[in-house]
Amino acid sequence: MTSPQRVIVAGAGPVGLMTALGLATQNIPVLVVEQEPALTLDLRAGSYHPPTLEMMAPYGITDRMHETGIRVPIWQIRDRRSNAIAEFDLGLLSDVTPYPYRLHLEQHKLTPIIYDFLQRQPTAEVRFSTSFVDVSNDADGVRVTVESAGKQEVLEGSWLIGADGGRSTVRKSQNFAFDGYTWPELFFVVSTTYDLAQHGYAKNAYIADPEEWIALFKMPGDRPEGMWRVIWPVDPSVSEDVYQQPAAMEERLQKFQPKAGPYEVLYSSFYRVHQRVATRWRNGRVILAGDAAHLNNPLGAFGLNSGVHDASNLIDKLGRIWRGEDADALLGLYERQRRTACVEHVQANSIRNKRLLEEKDPALRRQRFEELQRTAATPELAREFLLTSSMITSVRRAAAVA
Repeated sequence: MTSPQRVIVAGAGPVGLMTALGLATQNIPVLVVEQEPALTLDLRAGSYHPPTLEMMAPYGITDRMHETGIRVPIWQIRDRRSNAIAEFDLGLLSDVTPYPYRLHLEQHKLTPIIYDFLQRQPTAEVRFSTSFVDVSNDADGVRVTVESAGKQEVLEGSWLIGADGGRSTVRKSQNFAFDGYTWPELFFVVSTTYDLAQHGYAKNAYIADPEEWIALFKMPGDRPEGMWRVIWPVDPSVSEDVYQQPAAMEERLQKFQPKAGPYEVLYSSFYRVHQRVATRWRNGRVILAGDAAHLNNPLGAFGLNSGVHDASNLIDKLGRIWRGEDADALLGLYERQRRTACVEHVQANSIRNKRLLEEKDPALRRQRFEELQRTAATPELAREFLLTSSMITSVRRAAAVA
């Protein structure tokens, strides 16, 4: 068949929209299909590393994010039992990035920004309430079956990008194995307006405890004072309703940080956490990116960031292919580069971070915190640590893959 000269993207999350925007700004026609009726409200991701901000900056996204986002140059790893603190300052990287800090902005505030820029592109179209069903794929293009309002339609295109999340129907349609595992606990998120900074907590802090570690993120929220997300691991065999009882949430928050008077809770939610990587990211003209290709726990804030890194890499490769360069060579390189970075850095470091926070051996926990404190107090060691934790090393590793 002779396919229309356009790229079809499944999924209107940040990765799908970012990929579509990057292609459309190169005058490449792009169609995004999204099964939901509108942009989704995701209450999880929201911490952006320096390379991610750099990748989004050329499109105007990063400047818009700064209008309401919170800069977080200093973050902490703490021990709940001993009160030991290792504090890291991303200002040490000011010579290698224009954004020597994390930027906190809820994911559901990022997607409208990208969508706004995408709508201004004459070669871009987004269809909501349109579900991916299946795809056929040959040397000339793709035929993508979608369903909308109970009716199926076949869309023709040159390439299909599966950016449709961890339950990706695009990945499943290609029978790609999604190797890895699911962590046994649920992650329980509670958001409160109480300002935890007055107790010495950085706007991003990871608190180790052998029974109940905690992760903290200060977010802009919808009020001038912002809000704090507090994350705990909880037992999935217990009903979620039990954890979400107001008295139970109050008790949990007070146990973490006692205060006079009750906490104001804005919302709470749960989610499963996985460590998985697709064995293949490409089959002919069908390509995976973001959560469709890999999932990881959020300790380190690598998930959404690595998805944007996938998108940036793929934008470059598909643009070059559109201008006549070799598709097999470039897409093979995309798969090698991004999968290597994902396995060696995103997966390895997020697993290491979780193991650090939940370590039960007191001697080992003490030894690791002494090492972290030495690292934080030594500029040369802190710099190397920050290059890794900020994902700069991950991006450099991907670029080194031939």
